Amino acid sequence: MKVLLYAEGLKTIGKSGLGKAILHQEKALQEEKIPYTRNEKDTDYNIAHINTYFFKSYFLAKKLKKKGIKIVYHAHSTEEDYKDGFILGHATSKIFKWWIVKCYRLGDIIVTPTEYSKRLLESYDGLKDRKIVAISNGLELDFFQPKKEYRSSFRKRYGYTEDDKVIIGIGLYIRRKGIVDFVELAKRLKDYKFIWFGYSPLAAATKDVKEAVHTKLDNLTFAGYVEQQYIREALGGCDLFLFPTLEETEGIPIIEACSMETNSLIRDIPIFENWLEDNVNVYKAKDLEGFEAKIKDFFAGKLPPLKKEAKKKIALEKDIKTVGKQLKEVYEEVLKEKKNG
Repeated sequence: MKVLLYAEGLKTIGKSGLGKAILHQEKALQEEKIPYTRNEKDTDYNIAHINTYFFKSYFLAKKLKKKGIKIVYHAHSTEEDYKDGFILGHATSKIFKWWIVKCYRLGDIIVTPTEYSKRLLESYDGLKDRKIVAISNGLELDFFQPKKEYRSSFRKRYGYTEDDKVIIGIGLYIRRKGIVDFVELAKRLKDYKFIWFGYSPLAAATKDVKEAVHTKLDNLTFAGYVEQQYIREALGGCDLFLFPTLEETEGIPIIEACSMETNSLIRDIPIFENWLEDNVNVYKAKDLEGFEAKIKDFFAGKLPPLKKEAKKKIALEKDIKTVGKQLKEVYEEVLKEKKNG
């Protein structure tokens, strides 16, 4: 067994959740000692694990399929999480859906991050006859471990005092990530410090996102893209992680927050049902008013303490060591099909 681990346009997507997911795949394969290559021009792989739906990815998958190489197509995106991304997202979502179905159908097995995204894909015409497997994008559990010094180093880095009430957000500059609500909460709650980590070009952003990012407030900071060690430090040094995302196929930041034992407030949306429980491993709210009330209650000590054991359980289940074992099972299955076929 040797796997082509393929992603097109890594320079563009490298700072996104997709870029992080691909790095996690690489480490997961290393954990399982599965031979792999990132170079599609190599000739000795018998499985192609395709992570992107751009034109080159599609035509590469078609070409390799004709050669008898088995295709594992990774469905990181759905129509639902595309809609509230960039300009014209709603207007072009049906075309986007048609295209990703065309791509994903090339997979002998389709892998997607969660049972939720699996259900969405299974409802699409064109994919109902395809085998779809849910495997987390994973996290580096050994890396995302809390340490006491993160609180002081994070606050020193961004000029916060020990007494400042600090709320962090993580995501690209897109509406779907909830950045507009994050900024509105900063406007309403002047007694708290808000800082957003992440970046994407504003040229493709919707008008409301551009206005949000250009907002100037004394209690609001846009930290931009930072390396993983600073995300870890921020999760370890803040008081609350706010994840007001409107739609996800998984949502790696909240898994990282669970691993860091960070108190977290998330939007109550279907993707988080059944595995993230309100007042157990996270706090949940449905809308802007709900977020505002929960933030006030949290800092007033009115919310029950979150259970560290419950948060750690979430992280443990998503560890890349587990992901590696699950991917190996998928690879072995497609090769078995080839042999039997």
